[in-house]
Amino acid sequence: MGLLTSSHSGTSHKPITLWNQAKEGNLRAMSRLITLAESDLQIAIKLVKQQGSSEERTSVIGITGYPGAGKSTLINRLAAAYRVEGKKVGILAIDPSSPFSGGAILGDRIRMHDHSLDEQVYIRSMATRGHHGGLAKAVGCAVKVLEASGFDVVLIETVGMGQEEGEIARIAQTIVVVIAPGLGDDIQAMKAGLL
Repeated sequence: MGLLTSSHSGTSHKPITLWNQAKEGNLRAMSRLITLAESDLQIAIKLVKQQGSSEERTSVIGITGYPGAGKSTLINRLAAAYRVEGKKVGILAIDPSSPFSGGAILGDRIRMHDHSLDEQVYIRSMATRGHHGGLAKAVGCAVKVLEASGFDVVLIETVGMGQEEGEIARIAQTIVVVIAPGLGDDIQAMKAGLL
């Protein structure tokens, strides 16, 4: 299978070139690599394997919990705290796709607008596209791209669907479960499935 070789807007689409540009801090190249992983995961996996593991030590933190518990709000605050420490922060916010239209709202970044002008914070919404486990299929490759691009911390927000959320354990070194306080015994089942 041939690799893309055309160029547009001065940034080559050839994956190895994009990888090298991303390592130099080119956010456009980094975004294109993640888009490549979403559209053709096999090429992205092959590229990641060819490049080997990154020398950078990136902390990957998974934020999970049921919808409405405050995952996006917590990520917004964590990103602010890491920025005070001078750390470069990547955020991957996963949203469920409609089984009917295939579309996704991709609205989690609305709660993170405080960081939209900060060049040291990269926010990427990713749709599940029918993938189960609380993540999008290309999240693993996206994390590798962010690691290679020199991000100190990657925060991953899972879909938030309860018992399906186990896949984050394969990717993140630390997992935070967000649960709203005061739900009481009447609806304890909301917490039971996730825990």
